[in-house]
Amino acid sequence: MDEYKIKVEIPVQWRDMDSAHHVNNVVYLKWIEAARIRYFMHLNNGKLQNEDKIGPILAWQECKYIRPVTFPDTVIVGIRRVETLEDKIITESKIYSKALDRVVAFSKQHTVSYDFKTRRKVPLPLNWLYNS
Repeated sequence: MDEYKIKVEIPVQWRDMDSAHHVNNVVYLKWIEAARIRYFMHLNNGKLQNEDKIGPILAWQECKYIRPVTFPDTVIVGIRRVETLEDKIITESKIYSKALDRVVAFSKQHTVSYDFKTRRKVPLPLNWLYNS
């Protein structure tokens, strides 16, 4: 996980498990969301939206589930940029289980910039392009 500048440590909650007694797939996506929000706040000086009310909106994601996670455990979610395109930033995330001592899921996300005043997609802010 050293290759990830932004990392979020999250304790697994009992309520995260489903009837099969492992963490429900949607919870993995919530963990990834927590890291993605932290990443974009890092790009935006600690705020999710800039002074023009432009912020990130998830446009697409995929997740490869490798191993089931159960309670009790703590996961570390790392996120990093892998590509910047004209209209989106592509990030990847890994979820690492401390109890299992291994990566348990891998995800990619496409995030676009969105103007919350006009309610439409807009060009990427310069600080998204030049901050890492």
